[in-house]
Formats: sequence, C-alpha cells, structure tokens
Amino acid sequence: MAEPDGPPRPFQVSRSASGRAWSWRAAPLPLGEAQRMGADDLAASLLLSRGCAPADVARLLHPTLKDWMPNPSLFAGMDAGARRIADAVVAGEAITVFADYDVDGATSAAVLIRLLRQLGATPGHYIPDRLLEGYGPSIDALLALRAQGTALLLLLDCGTQAFAELQAAKQAGLDVVVVDHHKASTALPAAVALVNPNRLDESPEAAAFGHVCTAGLAFLLAAAVNRELRARGYFASRPEPKLAELLEIVALGTVADVVPLLGLNRALVALGLRRMADRRNPGIAALFDIAGHSRPPQADDLGFVLGPRINAGGRVGQADLGVRLLTTDDPGEAALLAAELDRLNIERRAIEAAVVEEALAAAASTANAAVAVVSGAGWHPGVVGIAAARLKEKLGKPAIVIAIGADGIGKGSGRSVDGVDLGAAVLAAKDAGLLLAGGGHAMAAGVAVADGGIDRFAAFLNDRLAGAVAAASTERTLAIDLAVAPAGVNVALAEALAVAAPYGQGWPSPRIATGPLRLLKVDRVGKTAPGDHIRFVASGPDGGRVQGVAFRAADSAMGQFLLGAGDTPVYLAGRIALNEWQGRTRAELHLDDAAPAR
Repeated sequence: MAEPDGPPRPFQVSRSASGRAWSWRAAPLPLGEAQRMGADDLAASLLLSRGCAPADVARLLHPTLKDWMPNPSLFAGMDAGARRIADAVVAGEAITVFADYDVDGATSAAVLIRLLRQLGATPGHYIPDRLLEGYGPSIDALLALRAQGTALLLLLDCGTQAFAELQAAKQAGLDVVVVDHHKASTALPAAVALVNPNRLDESPEAAAFGHVCTAGLAFLLAAAVNRELRARGYFASRPEPKLAELLEIVALGTVADVVPLLGLNRALVALGLRRMADRRNPGIAALFDIAGHSRPPQADDLGFVLGPRINAGGRVGQADLGVRLLTTDDPGEAALLAAELDRLNIERRAIEAAVVEEALAAAASTANAAVAVVSGAGWHPGVVGIAAARLKEKLGKPAIVIAIGADGIGKGSGRSVDGVDLGAAVLAAKDAGLLLAGGGHAMAAGVAVADGGIDRFAAFLNDRLAGAVAAASTERTLAIDLAVAPAGVNVALAEALAVAAPYGQGWPSPRIATGPLRLLKVDRVGKTAPGDHIRFVASGPDGGRVQGVAFRAADSAMGQFLLGAGDTPVYLAGRIALNEWQGRTRAELHLDDAAPAR
C-alpha cells in the first residue's frame, strides 16, 4: 500500500480481515494552520477531511441559520407556492396537508401544519395507507379531498411524478403546491407550484441544494410564507411564527431520510439537536421517554431511536400516527401515541426479521449481479426498505427487495451504495416502460412492477449500473482519522471527537485505529442463537483495555477472523461510542474492521 502524504503513520494495513486497505482521511496540518482557521488541530483536521472549505471551518463549528440558510426565492416555484398559501390563510380557505408515510413525510407535514396553526389556519392532513393506496397521491384520494371542501392541497415528499393525478386535481378545481426532493423528469406535473431542487429546469445555485430533504424544503417554504404575509401586513395584529421552534422536527426528518449532513443540512441538524435537548416538542420528548433515552440526543439517536418508531406507523400500523405525534401539544396524548408507535415498532421488527431471512436466502442467486433484486410473495411491503438496507450491508452492493401482492403487483424498495445513483436508474427504467411506477434519489428508491416484469427490470439495472458498482467496489478502502494507543480509547477522546458533530450520511463519524491488542474474550451475541453480533474485550501492551461490539458481523469475514484470532495480535478500527449503564459512562469501540498486527 502506498505511503500516505506526510510523515509515516502506524497501522499500514494493505488488506484487512474484510479485504480492505486502511487509508488516512487527511494529511497532518502545517503548524499553526488550524489556529488561522479559528479551530484547534483536531477540529480542523476532522472538518477539512470531510470536504469543508478552510473558509467555512469557523461557521461550521458554530452554525447559525443566518450563515447557512439561502434566500427561499432562489428556488423555482417557491414564491408562487408561498403566495398561494398566504392567499389561503388570509381568505380562510380549507387547506389539507398530504404527505408520504415515512419520516420525511411526517416531519415535513408537521412543519407546515404547525406553521399554519400559528398563522390562524386549521389545516387537515392526509397520509395514504401504504398497503391499500401505495406511494403518493391517487386520483380517488385527491377528488375525495376536493369533494370534502379542500381548496388548497400541500403535497409533501411525493408528487413530482404524479402527472395524471395532479391533472385530475386541476380539472376538479383543486389547487396543489408540491414540495418534494425526488428525481424529476423533463415534464412537470400540473401544480400551482413545484418546489424541488432536483427539477431539471432548476438554476445551478438552487440545484446545489438537491441533497436537502422535504422537511428542510418545507422549512424554507415556511420562511417564504412568513415573508409574504409580513409584506402584506398580516402580523400587524398577531405574532409572527417563530421558525426556530420547528428546527427539531426538521433535524429529525433530515437525519432519518439519510441525506448528506452537508451545508444547510448540517446547520439544521445541529441547531435542531440543541433545541431537542430542551425537550420542547411533547411528541419527540414522549418518544425518547418510551425508548428509555434520557441523555442529550445525538444525530444517531434521530436515525436509530426516533426514526424507526415514527416509521412504524406507516409500515405496519396507522399511517398518520407520526404526524399526530409531532403536531400535538398535549403531553398526555403524546405519551399515548408514543406508546402505540413503540408497540408497532416491536411488531415491525418481528415481521422484518422474517422477510430479511428469506430475502438473504433469495439473494444467493444474485451473486454475479451488480444489483441484488429479490422478490417474494407474501412479504410485507412495509418492511422491504429495511430488508433492502440489510442486503446492501451484507452484500456490499445496491439491493432492491420486492413484495409481490395477491394482485400480482410487486411493490419494492431499494438502497444503494456511495457512488451509485439508484434513483436515476429506477426513473430510467420507468421511462423505458419496465415499471408501473418508480422514483427516488441517489441512495434510495421505490418501485411498483408487474410480477412478470421483475427479471427484465433486474437485467436493465445490471446493464445500467454494472460499471458504477464495479468502480465503487474496487475503490473500497477504510478511512481512518486517528491512531491511538489502546489506553487512549476512553471517554475523554469520545468527547473530544464530538467537536465536529453532528455526524451522519456524507459526514462520517471519526474512525480510530488502535493496537496492537490481544483479544481476551470474543463471543457471538444477539437475541437469537447463535447471535448476529460479535462482542469483544481486548488488552494492549500499555495496559489499556478496549471493549466493544461488531454489529451484524458474526458471519462476515471480519467476524470469523475475530472468533479465530486466538493469541494473534490485532489492530482494530471503528468508532468510539459512549455507553451509559447504572449511572456510569464508559467508552466502547463499535468495530468496522480488524487486521493482524504486523
């Protein structure tokens, strides 16, 4: 393996237990360079190695909306959408918020419902049933809402591809404002306004925000509505809504939708987490309580504690539970809704486990394919996205899991790997007539396909994405931020590394390498025997002891290496996490890789 730039470093691993080379994420900084940027060496190194421009280091460490929020008018459709919403508020028209059933849909709906209530409106909401209605609006649903009196529909996290549905709405006299971030076609649907930075006719400046999820775009729309009503003098006799009160909801949607935590997204999440620590939103506070979570929240908690529970309503329960939870101001109601979502999440995990097991077995036949496309009759369509994520992790390539219904229609969800744009490929397959419906973004997509067309769809994806998947596979390396002695894996280091948080998609948590270590104890653990995870305890020559876990690694090459290492000295690489137990906090290593110590 080639030497990194700068002085030689330890842990020169050319091939690890998982078959990867270890590389250094950044070269050492010249003396005094970090101070000139307004940071210490560790903070500056972490930020620069994640793509931060030197001029942005200080404002990334201390983000404000003023520094990062663009003028909403930058986006096509934003001013038209804000004007139509303002008209409806002033005139007292009936407004309905229609949103997708996932976390981004729930949070974007909650942002605009809370805004409209503060403006004096009484909006309704409509979340389609995943099993009965599927993704996005149906003509029947839109016409029914119009018949019930809705004059303005806010269509969130869907609608960019709803051509026939929005044409029917227009003919029925229903005005629709779409806020979405999914891939767009050359044609646009018949909406009063379509706010989507991924429109093909968007300006380059606005298209640079294509990584912002719908919750973030809804926040920008809220700012535009406030500005429009301010210009009309609407707030002369009533208080103007405080947009900062919506930030914790926006942060939740941003992290849970797995969009890159870059630029505006980072600022929204960092500021939202600060407010979330004060437990101001009754629904979010109740969800943390039911999960037994009491420490200040981190970005990971939004993705792994809150997100799955809110999603559970749309996957296996009542689709609007998440919206109701995030919009209630009654702590008692919030506690009841959180308890129901927690119960549904437990049910979802059981259903998921069965589907994942069958999907993994079916994936054995896709070993030579660039994209793993598997299908099964009777699989619950509410968990196919999670199953696809598990397949992607296991196989190291994009995966799509399709549940075939009794009507012969397959409804599926896909997850991709870095460098492979799955959403664009799915949209191309739809344009080629291979799908009944489909769309998404680079890392995730949804499809509807006739049972007899799955093989042709899989062949299309393999032909289109083989090169990108091969390139992503050959470029597999493990990026290391810091090398420490075993005794250095401690609480103080974990707290120091938090300086560049929040971490997440596109802004990875710092990874450390440590060793040499001897494994004192290695066990398979998990809820079902023999256990999917590896838990270990190791010691170093400096007297330091490192303990931690390798999640879902028991049957992997790394897991087998750890189980068979014996007295062989090893290097370990992973991310430090803080574990609280019975009032005591300790550091543990969440393992990403291991290698023999040379």
